[in-house]
Amino acid sequence: MGRITTPRRVVRVDLDTGVSERTDTVAVEEPLEIRVGGTAVTVTMRTPGNDIELVHGFLAGEGIVHDREDVRLARYCADTEALNVVDVTLSSPGESIPVSAQRSLVMHGGCGLCGKTSIDAVAAARPGSNLQDAEVPMVAAEAIAGLPTRLRERQLVFERTGGVHAAGLFTTEGQALVVREDIGRHNAVDKVVGWALMNGRSCKDLVLTVSSRASFEIVQKAAMAGVPVLACVSAPSSLAIEAADELGVTLVAFTRGRTLSICSHPARVQMPTSA
Repeated sequence: MGRITTPRRVVRVDLDTGVSERTDTVAVEEPLEIRVGGTAVTVTMRTPGNDIELVHGFLAGEGIVHDREDVRLARYCADTEALNVVDVTLSSPGESIPVSAQRSLVMHGGCGLCGKTSIDAVAAARPGSNLQDAEVPMVAAEAIAGLPTRLRERQLVFERTGGVHAAGLFTTEGQALVVREDIGRHNAVDKVVGWALMNGRSCKDLVLTVSSRASFEIVQKAAMAGVPVLACVSAPSSLAIEAADELGVTLVAFTRGRTLSICSHPARVQMPTSA
């Protein structure tokens, strides 16, 4: 798997059997600088692999691009020692990067910003109609409940390292279209959104599943990509629920086994007949 994983010597302590040395396989974490027209936009710590997808997904999440035609070229910079800098040439290079694309504003809610400000920034930057008004198919609760298992079956790097998150785009019937892994959960989402963007695949009828908690940032990326349903295996944050409610995303948390918690827009979920 190249730079995705690397061997490291560790001291293993077992309180029952004693101490031993062994080689563990760990997930690689390296910086990736994203440039637009030669200007640095952000640096993210990621697991190398599918970097071009990650870049497309990040730019879509920030409202800089909306479809694959907006990107003329995305390539690694030849003047760097490692493949850790990607420069993007936009199809309309004269266009300025919108204020809402500044990571300190939209992504992390910097100094002086409140949750409402962050949600409004996403709503202003998002292309197309509100997901609340869009026509999206119903998805069965039973289908959602099975998505974490289908995601886990495709987590090959996690199987080796135990140290990466995963994100996947699924049909409402539970078919996996793409699964990506990364040490950062937001990067994993960027990679699958970038895959959809590069392949011209609309997300308006898909379910985004992540192997992590539901944060504001994940909801933001789902809304910007036009994903109507977001399923997470762990807990939601308060701002994630507020954002999902206002941005029209059906947020499903604690998706484990045969239970799940629908935190916003439950009308899209077909309840079991026994409920």
